[in-house]
Parts: sequence; C-alpha cells; structure tokens
Amino acid sequence: MVTAVQRAWEVLEAIPDPEIPVVSIRELGILRDVSERDGELEIVITPTYSGCPAMDQIEEDVRAALAENDLHGHVVKRLAPAWTTEWMTPEAKDKLRKFGISPPHALNEGKVVHFARRTTDVVQAVACPHCGSANTTETSHFSSTACKALFKCLDCLEPFDYFKPY
Repeated sequence: MVTAVQRAWEVLEAIPDPEIPVVSIRELGILRDVSERDGELEIVITPTYSGCPAMDQIEEDVRAALAENDLHGHVVKRLAPAWTTEWMTPEAKDKLRKFGISPPHALNEGKVVHFARRTTDVVQAVACPHCGSANTTETSHFSSTACKALFKCLDCLEPFDYFKPY
C-alpha cells in the first residue's frame, strides 16, 4: 500500500523549477522533505538563496499539485540549513548542460591561494555547454537570475549561463 508521503513525493517530483523548467524542484534540491504529522503532510522547501523570487511560485505549484491529487498538507519554507548546489542531483546537472547552462562545479574543486596580504580563490575553468571548450570568460557575474553568471565561449562565441556554486 502506497502511503500519502510516498504519493506526495511522486507528485512533487514532477514539479519543474519556474526559472529553469528542464529540472524539477526535487532535482535542484529545493524540495527538501515530505513528512506526515497528525494526519497532514508537511512539505519543506528551501530557496536557492534567501531572496529567490521563484519561491512563491514554487509554493503555489506545490499546493496545486497536492490539491490535484487529493493530498492535504502545508508548505514550510526553511532557510536553514542554507541551500547548496551540492544538493543538486547528477541528473539535474546533466539536464542543465543539455539545456545550455553550465552546471556548478563541486564546492571543493577550487583551491585557495594565500598571498602576503590577501587570499584569492583559484577558479576552475567553466566549460561551454555548447562545444565543451574551457576557453571561456565571464562577461557578467549576474545573469537572468542571481544564482547564475553570464559567460561567453571564446571558441564557438556562444553566450551561456553558469550556475554558480554555493
């Protein structure tokens, strides 16, 4: 017998991210938990950053999906622990790449170099999702959303978003 929690996970698994519809809120790690308390479902979502404008839409989509499937519950927006790109599934990163967005590097891939009076992060090259070249440059630290930067490939000359690691 399938429980209400299991049904809710199945239903919510299909909700696309409103800003990047090729990935689900589960694949991005925004959907954190589904549990049952006193006969009511509790759905926990965490924004990619505290000012994420898509959270109201995500909450509305969750409520609508529950209602359409005769499930009853409430949505909790939880800020702690803070969302991290480490919560993205490998499938999400692959879907981002195929969609033309370079997925984030792992947080531990960069090295820190200490100079006499300052510390500098050595940033790993961002690969172009179109041609795979690492010959790219950041043209703007912010793109269509605050969680992405705008890059340009210097080989194929295509612009692309890079999902910044958090």
